[in-house]
Amino acid sequence: MNPRYLIVCAVCALLLTSCGRGTGIIRTPEPKRPAGQEDMIRFAAEPIADVGIGVVGLGMRGGDAVQRLSLVPGCHVAAVCDVETDRAEASLQYLEGRGVQACAYSGEEESYKALCEDPAVDLVYICTDWRHHVPVALYAMEHGKHVAIEVPSATSLEECWDLVNTSERTRRHCMILENCCYDFFELTALTMAQAGVFGEIIHAEGAYNHNLDPFWKEYWNNWRLEYNSGNRGDLYPTHGFGPVCQALDIHRGDRLTTLVSMDTDPFNGPKHARAAGMEGDFLAGDVTTTLLRTEKGKTILLEHDVMTPRPYSRMYQLVGTDGYAEKYPVQGVCLRTEGAESVDYQNLGGEKTYRGEALQELMARYPSPILTPELEATAKEVGGHGGMDFIMDYRLIYCLNNGLPLDMDVYDLAEWCCVAELSRISIENGGAPVAVPDFTRGAWNKVNGFSYAFAK
Repeated sequence: MNPRYLIVCAVCALLLTSCGRGTGIIRTPEPKRPAGQEDMIRFAAEPIADVGIGVVGLGMRGGDAVQRLSLVPGCHVAAVCDVETDRAEASLQYLEGRGVQACAYSGEEESYKALCEDPAVDLVYICTDWRHHVPVALYAMEHGKHVAIEVPSATSLEECWDLVNTSERTRRHCMILENCCYDFFELTALTMAQAGVFGEIIHAEGAYNHNLDPFWKEYWNNWRLEYNSGNRGDLYPTHGFGPVCQALDIHRGDRLTTLVSMDTDPFNGPKHARAAGMEGDFLAGDVTTTLLRTEKGKTILLEHDVMTPRPYSRMYQLVGTDGYAEKYPVQGVCLRTEGAESVDYQNLGGEKTYRGEALQELMARYPSPILTPELEATAKEVGGHGGMDFIMDYRLIYCLNNGLPLDMDVYDLAEWCCVAELSRISIENGGAPVAVPDFTRGAWNKVNGFSYAFAK
């Protein structure tokens, strides 16, 4: 038999396996739904006229959250908590300056438990370091509170399943605080996609490329660099992942099925660790790349890079059958050009490209249904990553006030966060395909298409 034929067959078999069409897919345990539990798809809790919020973790994110939430209608900050007493006192003083009386719980690692037990608190807003996200959230839901958790809300599959099961059993909301879903370009591009401007979305790209050189020392007790040192994979996927999952209707008519991932060696990471006095191996590669496939044959590309000096980018690219949108490096939209009378083979771009003023005029035709002129103006004035943090908080409180399903549910949280561990598994097995769990346990096709809820 021809040796070349044997080689071709072997390569084809390897490619088929790597694409998930062979038998090489790694599967993680998918626990059955406990008896008596129901899914949380489009779950709506009883309306809360004035949401009492307890903010846990008052560092870089939490302190800003206290100030933003004090400006959101329909809520008040009822309690604050931090292991550092001075941070809790600073937030109390800020609130008192605005005429708001709140309680402070601080000084101990488990001070959050008293906040979660406080009857004045309806929603626990969690901004701690990553390791404390899930313990606080689980305790809060067990004590009847809704929870909203900063990103990444969970760092392991076990944590994802714990949050799903506890949310289902307690019938409490468990929302991921993914602010990038509320950035202005993403909101408008999503509206355009839903209007069919790009045809059918078949591929999307997202990233978290952000040089953290100047920031490592700003994290309390150096926890974030320490986490990168001890873990491998895409450790911070949700900023790039969340918005494109919404555009692809993930668990609203489609679902993620498989993932493959690889990374570079850690080149810069160990240098930062040594400078911070850390010892031992550094596990996180400088650049991690992940590719996912959906049930309906669509794909998503993710990147993670916090170690190199390339420009900040979340990519955010939507590829449709009839159009394309990109936010980075330059905002633009490309649409199919119909009816060309002749073909110029020297012109490599045959599509109609919108940038600058032409892009603004095009996008102005597709305002996001949640972004009123008043909300946009207030968000830009209050700030918070350009205003998207305020829009996120506003929508969360609006939905709780009116007893509506939240824009992002516990399944979004689990699906967007599970990439961290799944990418590690793929990397450690030579880039092998890994099955993405169905956290909805069969309910992913129960609703057709992503949508926002509004009061009648």
